[in-house]
Amino acid sequence: MTPPRQRGGGRRDQRNEAARLTDQLIAEGFNRKQVAEILGRDASLVSQFFTKNKGASMVEALRAVVQEVQAGGPRDIDSLKRLARAHVRLRLTKSGERARVRHRNTVRSTRTVTDERGRRVKEWTSSLARAGAQHIAAGASRLYLVIEEAARHQGKIAFTVRALRRMFTHDAGRLADSPGVRRNVVQRADGTEERAYGANVGGPASGEQGFDAVQFKQLVDAAGGDVTAAVQGWLLMTGRMHPEAEIVYLEIRAWKENR
Repeated sequence: MTPPRQRGGGRRDQRNEAARLTDQLIAEGFNRKQVAEILGRDASLVSQFFTKNKGASMVEALRAVVQEVQAGGPRDIDSLKRLARAHVRLRLTKSGERARVRHRNTVRSTRTVTDERGRRVKEWTSSLARAGAQHIAAGASRLYLVIEEAARHQGKIAFTVRALRRMFTHDAGRLADSPGVRRNVVQRADGTEERAYGANVGGPASGEQGFDAVQFKQLVDAAGGDVTAAVQGWLLMTGRMHPEAEIVYLEIRAWKENR
């Protein structure tokens, strides 16, 4: 006699990557409707991550958002929506190749507030800038501008680096590598890894997320304004990276805490 099929217990393990990443955002306090808004899609699509195995084109965007949130970066929908937009998989041409679409490498957010004289003015809330190998070699000037503005507004800084996997001294996900931050690591087919650092020593929702932007700027200024050199110097000083490592991608995120 054939034993009856057992229901449940394992379906969660069979979820695709889009559904798994959505679950992580839900665990951080977002709902499916908000996830859909961040992705710029209808809520029904997010439901289909779980029911119809859809969402492959959204995985990179979801991963970037999860990494941002868990590293202590901005959690407002507008900031995360802009971040996700830059990571949605590029559309394909008829021949099956990726269509050439330029992404913005710098994003800046503001909000309208009333100043002490009763005027409606724009106030900086967050910025993001990223640099690939070519811009890194040229000094990564756009990254410095983000740090400078964050320091001027007494903000916070977090960053993501990509380097060859073997160049990191700690195994992926180790507490010693990124204490207090949920340690998601993005591994790529070319042998590199992306790791996020946000100085979140107090843990999620502790209010201690992010490096102090003033101190971080001092670190960069001491490196002659070279953001990559400052970041690599910090990784070496704290024992997280080998001296011969080469950073091939760097992303700086800055935000102003709500008070």
